[in-house]
Amino acid sequence: MWCYRGGSISAEPRINDRIRVPEVRLVGPSGEQVGIVPLAKALELAQEYDLDLVEVAATARPPVCKLMDYGKFKYESAMKAREARKNQAHTVIKEMKLRPKIDPHDYDTKKGHVVRFLKQGDKVKITIMFRGREQSRPELGFRLLQRLASDVEDLGFIESNPKQDGRNMIMVLGPHKKKTEAMAEAREAQAARKAERQGYATEDSADAGAEAPAEAPAEAKAETPVEASSEA
Repeated sequence: MWCYRGGSISAEPRINDRIRVPEVRLVGPSGEQVGIVPLAKALELAQEYDLDLVEVAATARPPVCKLMDYGKFKYESAMKAREARKNQAHTVIKEMKLRPKIDPHDYDTKKGHVVRFLKQGDKVKITIMFRGREQSRPELGFRLLQRLASDVEDLGFIESNPKQDGRNMIMVLGPHKKKTEAMAEAREAQAARKAERQGYATEDSADAGAEAPAEAPAEAKAETPVEASSEA
């Protein structure tokens, strides 16, 4: 009976002397197929090229091994994983609450927030809150949601149609633009603003240099002659 006694299984591939098979299918440093060779020969070639023998397909028969710089390979893999995490899009649902009889100024403010969220590639949950007698007029909330959806239709679409949820009415707007696209555009805009600021700074420095008065050459100053008064 098999029994697991704890401990973690390493995800690292076997390299060099850790490889325990009589022969391997060898792949060269540039990806060329060397063929099936004895393990001793593969290790000898690894020393000759000053590289590592790395097992890349342990379940193959015989296992596939490649000649590579394993330290460099691990570093590049870590950098790629880091970049992938950096660009990974996390779906975020923002929420905006409105009243059925919202003031026009407040509506414009709330709509501005919804526009900003959609531009960032986020979904927006719109909640209409009914109070008192407003609950008997659900059409007010429905019309308000339809108006908001129409005002931002260039940036988003109705992902979840308006529906009553107790005293509230809820609608979800989804962005036309994917989160990754929005993030890429935001980075490009930030880089453009930075370049523009640097350009202005360069122009200001050039203008300051042009406006500065040139120093006059050091010359001996001519003394103003003083008229001698003659006595009569």
